[in-house]
Parts: sequence; C-alpha cells; structure tokens
Amino acid sequence: MFRQKVRVLIVDDSASVRRILTTILSDDPDIEVMATASDPFAAARRLQAELPDVIILDVEMPRMDGITFLRKIMAQHPIPVIICSSLAEQDSHVMFEALEAGAVDIVPKPRADTTRALMEASSRLREAVKSAARARVRPRPARHPTIQKKLTADAIMPPPVANRSRPETERIVCIGVSTGGTEALLDVLEVLPANSPGILIVQHMPQGFTAAFARRLDGLCQINVKEAEDGEPVSPGYAYIAPGARHMLLQRTGLRYRIAIKDGPPVSRHRPSADVLFRSAAQSAGSNALGIIMTGMGDDGARGLLEMRKLGAATRAQDEDSCVVFGMPKEAIACGAVEKVVSLSQIPREIIHWAAQLSVAD
Repeated sequence: MFRQKVRVLIVDDSASVRRILTTILSDDPDIEVMATASDPFAAARRLQAELPDVIILDVEMPRMDGITFLRKIMAQHPIPVIICSSLAEQDSHVMFEALEAGAVDIVPKPRADTTRALMEASSRLREAVKSAARARVRPRPARHPTIQKKLTADAIMPPPVANRSRPETERIVCIGVSTGGTEALLDVLEVLPANSPGILIVQHMPQGFTAAFARRLDGLCQINVKEAEDGEPVSPGYAYIAPGARHMLLQRTGLRYRIAIKDGPPVSRHRPSADVLFRSAAQSAGSNALGIIMTGMGDDGARGLLEMRKLGAATRAQDEDSCVVFGMPKEAIACGAVEKVVSLSQIPREIIHWAAQLSVAD
C-alpha cells in the first residue's frame, strides 16, 4: 500500500481512451488521476501548475508526438512515463525509441476494440503505474543509433590466455531483469568479448517485441544476440533472449546445454519468469553457472537465484544506486540469494572475471 495515492496525468488525444483509463485507474484505491490532457501542449500547461507522480502518454497526437514530448520531459524535469500506444504494439522500433528516451514501461494499445483491450489489461495498467511511481528516473545522454567505436573487454582486463584446456562442462550465465532492463542489458552486453560464456536472459517484455529487441542488441554488441528457440544448443559468444509470453529453461544433455521454450502459467506473475530460468540453471548447471539479477519491480527471480546459490552457483545482484527500480535485486538480497552486490558498470567485469577464474581452476 502507498502512504499517499499515486497521482497520474493521462495524455491521449482520444476522449474515449482518456475516459476508460481514468475509470481503470480510479478503481484502485492507491491511484488518483489528477488530470487528463488531449495533447502535449495541454499537458505542458498542466505540468506548470503541478507535477504528477506518473504520466501515461500516447505516441500519435496532434501538434506534437509523444516521443518528442517524452524527451522534453526528461530534459527539463524527469517524471516516470508509461507509453500506452497502438504504435507500441505494431512497431517495435517505437518501443525502443521510447525506452531510450526515458520511458519506464510500455503498455501496447491495440487499434481494434481499444476499450475492451484496455479493460482486459486493467490489472497490468494499475501494476505498471504503481511500479513506475517507485522508479528512479534520471536524465540520460542520448545514444546514437549506430556506434562506430565499441569498447572491448581490453578496457577492463587483458585478453584471456590462449590454448587453455576446454572445461568438461560449459559455463553458463543467467540474467533476470525487468523495468529499466532494456538499456541496462545494453550496458552489460556491449562490452563483453566475443568469447564470453553463453548467456540466457529473461527480460520481462510483451510478446512480439523480443525478436526485435534481440536484433537491436545484436547490432551493437560483439557477442551474438538472438531470440531463443526451443531445442537449440547454448554456445559461447551468444546471448539468448527468452521469447515474450513463454518460459525459457536450461536443459543438459550429456556435457552440452540446450534451451527449452515452454508454455505454462505465469510464475511470480511473469511469463517468461526469471525464477523458472534460475531453477532450471540450478538443476542443470549447478556450480558451472553464474546467476545475475538486475533492475526490476517485484520479486521474480529471488527464489530461483537462492536455489542456484544453494547448489554452488555464483550469484550477483545490481545495486540500488544503479537500478531504475530496486525491487527484484532487493528481494533476492533479503532472502540470502546474493553472494555479491555490484553496480551496473561492474557486471560485465564480474562475468569476465568469473569465467576466467573457473578456466584457471580447470
């Protein structure tokens, strides 16, 4: 329960959408819709009078589009913003552009039968608002769409020694992340060397976006990044993103690992779930795994990470100062699942050092 109600400003050019969003949010005793606005100019005037805790923002609007308005908000007075737009459902590039501009969450709004779709997503919307209210939003430097020069692991440590004997069992890294994760994952993956251990990632993300998200990361990183497929082997130098709305598990066949993609109910309120991935890694990899829990709301991953630690895996958590939302790491730390707490910038170094130490031991 919030000590005070989360105050929300709704910005959407559709009067019916503003009305249904107001109804949905007002049904929650912890949320208050302080105002609505039909376009960014009207919203800007409202912001001069008082600031909300959270803004729900459409993308397609007259006079100024939502992404431009989002950038202005983040430059002048950062406020947690949730994008609620039909473009987010149809065009994944819009979603990534919004996240890079500072949005903390995306709620797709189908063009067809919008009212019914929003009502069906009412719990998701209310949870997103309360999660956003806890997010720490900071101004961020704009990323260039293409990066000509990339940092390598040489900036962190010398290259690994050549011709080491190959370990009998592959090393595996498993990452669980949610709110704030799209940019945090790029910060981690873009500095890892091409010979990094195989990495399995659960990022809480709607169905239909994970393939495009993986392609975006693949174009910016030295390692290969792809959406995971059922039955494919896990290879060094690859990061695998769990498909939206499906669970991803690590399975062992002999000395090799494979990925299993499965349907099933949400676990810890999420599908894919970090708890599912971490549990499968505990069972299949044991001490050959490194589990990392990063920025996100809720407690998904805490129990699974504890299972990994109990079976000998190394475990890490992102620290509060570098998290957008210190929910998932906080819960994992509280239950004793975390061996070491590190900043976001230290996570790539932890992966490299962990893999190097195990190789020396072999």
